[in-house]
Amino acid sequence: MTTLAGTGPLLRFALRRDRVLIPVWVAVNTLMVLSMPNTLESLYATPADRADLLRQMETNASLRALIGPVFDDSLGALTAWRVGAFAGALAAVTSLLIVVRHTRDEEESGRQELLASGMVGRRASLTAALLAAGVANAVLALLVTAGLAGRGAAGAVAFGLGLAGVGMVFATAAAVLAQLTESARLARGLTAAVLGAAFVLRAAGDSSTDAGASALTWLSPLGWLENLRAFADERWWVLPLFAAAAVTQGALAYGLAGRRDVGMSFLPTRPGPASGRLGTACSLAWRLQRGAVLGWSLGFFLAGVVYGGLTEGAADLVADNDKAREIFERMGGRSELTDAFLASMIGMLGLIAALYVVSSVLRLHGEETSGRAEPVLANAVGRLRWAAGHLLTAFGGATLIMLLAGLGFAAGYGKEILPVMGACLVQLPAIWLVGGLTVLLYGTAPRLAPAAWGVAGAILLIGWIGPALDAPQAVLDLSPFGHLPKLPGGGMEWGPVLVLCGAAAVLVAAGLAALRRRDMTA
Repeated sequence: MTTLAGTGPLLRFALRRDRVLIPVWVAVNTLMVLSMPNTLESLYATPADRADLLRQMETNASLRALIGPVFDDSLGALTAWRVGAFAGALAAVTSLLIVVRHTRDEEESGRQELLASGMVGRRASLTAALLAAGVANAVLALLVTAGLAGRGAAGAVAFGLGLAGVGMVFATAAAVLAQLTESARLARGLTAAVLGAAFVLRAAGDSSTDAGASALTWLSPLGWLENLRAFADERWWVLPLFAAAAVTQGALAYGLAGRRDVGMSFLPTRPGPASGRLGTACSLAWRLQRGAVLGWSLGFFLAGVVYGGLTEGAADLVADNDKAREIFERMGGRSELTDAFLASMIGMLGLIAALYVVSSVLRLHGEETSGRAEPVLANAVGRLRWAAGHLLTAFGGATLIMLLAGLGFAAGYGKEILPVMGACLVQLPAIWLVGGLTVLLYGTAPRLAPAAWGVAGAILLIGWIGPALDAPQAVLDLSPFGHLPKLPGGGMEWGPVLVLCGAAAVLVAAGLAALRRRDMTA
């Protein structure tokens, strides 16, 4: 039996399991990219406006650090500039989730051992996972290329291939880390940390030069995407960098996969007994999720510092652009421009925090399906007490990360500390509502619980792209974030906040009641 036997059925199974995750994340990424040309055309309608933007970006190091340098004033080049780093990061996140889900997650749950007992080769699961990530990235590349072809066929092909290249670099990085670690959670966390380091390296390099030529930029795959220069005299010789990195990391992952037993890892797990008290369900839940909470908290604090520091420069950049100001007003309220920018950036962090609360609540689903919940519930621990520990970590963790985001904004901006803190905390009712819906799905139909990712993705899409596309208010109101008061700058409205809190409480209660009545997964 070859080491790749059974790859085909495993790939079909992986695509079936991800029939919601892959289409949603690819659709969000594609729509984010394809919505940008028309938005930029309305913002910078004339060549003079676009030339002025290029001149301003040459002297605005803070915005270059966030978005990157501009290489040409065509709408295609501006699109690649505006969404390149974020679309690349989203492709990387999608890829790492797919690979870890079908490698280390399967081993951690014990399902891989059952598969390995049949006609399945040693490297078949890893191959299927990488092929599933390849399918997702190929579809993304095709959709982006087709959607941007009207702006320039060569640039569209380059940008589509660059996004797929970033995705595959991080897919293979996740494959390596899945061999090194014994925990799927740690594999995802370490790959996300690599992605964060890539973003920081690119930002540091771009802040020092307006040409993307810094050595720090070239150390980052996101910097390679930028230096591909789609729609701006493409540098096709950059594409082999993605291929070389993916092939090298893939070869390393295959080598490691052939040298270890199923379920084992190369990095040893720290032996027990565990330090600290684990006598309650809450303390166990915190122990299991503390790494994720601390990682998200640090990321939100740093994001707050960065966005806070950008506030003055971003406000100056769009001060004379009526269309840009309208978008900020739709996102952040009709207050003065600085407050509108702060409100829109805080709202974006709130949308991203909804992804945290979904992942944290779904930890209940992971504990149940992996069989780890069963020995806990076999003791004097009821289902509600077991679930309450994880939900306290999920909802309390969301509070902590938004609080630290507020502290980061206060540190970066240096003004309006209390209003900014309040603006961050007012995002919590909408975040909790998304968490409550996740609890309801898990409690009533655990097999549909991963669909909460689709809900969070749709809400992210509405909040991110809706204002730029001037979407009807009825569409924006589909998101719970659309009902929150626009702070700072706007007036505090307690009615919507209390309604969202009440709705979140009802959803959580309904989900827990259903969990108490149904059978646990065998």
